[in-house]
Amino acid sequence: MRGAKPSSVLLLAIILSGCQLLPSGNRASDSRTLPPIPRGTSQTGAFTPSVTGQQCFAQLSATGANYSPLPNANDAPGCTRIDTVSLAGLQGDASRFAIANLGPVTCATASTFAGWARFGVDRAARVHLGSKLARIETMGSYACRNVAGSNKRSAHARAEAIDVSAFILEDGRRIAVKGDWNGGTPGERAFLRVVRDSACKRFGTVLSPEYDAAHADHLHLEVGDSSFCR
Repeated sequence: MRGAKPSSVLLLAIILSGCQLLPSGNRASDSRTLPPIPRGTSQTGAFTPSVTGQQCFAQLSATGANYSPLPNANDAPGCTRIDTVSLAGLQGDASRFAIANLGPVTCATASTFAGWARFGVDRAARVHLGSKLARIETMGSYACRNVAGSNKRSAHARAEAIDVSAFILEDGRRIAVKGDWNGGTPGERAFLRVVRDSACKRFGTVLSPEYDAAHADHLHLEVGDSSFCR
């Protein structure tokens, strides 16, 4: 190889080593040009979110949420889990709080829930009850079922709704929708109505004990294009 040009030697070495030349600006060492891989996924193709899902995962990560993306699934006609996550914890202004009994939710639902929990619940707890939020208790999220008394699929069947039953404060108090909506202290009743009203500004549909007896023990929070709050 005496007399070979340096560029030719380099090219031969690359070929023999099995490597490939990368165009300028797309070098493997330049990670800034590669999209982030959501937590809970791998680069082997085991989990493939949509473009919208990837964007949402980035937004959810920015909130400080603790979550894991889940595989997409079509369980039955009208029952889907697309770009869903398992949400374990959320970030408040000064502390983190847990989420109990929550199943799969779409990333969009989780992002809306994260904003509401921080700005509509944690702050309201400190203002009205003098304590930080420690945990939000739910009655679940995804369920392949219809709206009660109809043939229409519920938002729960698309993992786009969450039923919230109670709030645990750092000082140990448990503020439950059932019992405290009408029977709590003035501060507890005010707190529950503030968090309901705050949810109405973020979610498409919010149903509380003031809607019907079926919601006497929880707040139904549903994303979407509608605007119904009661």
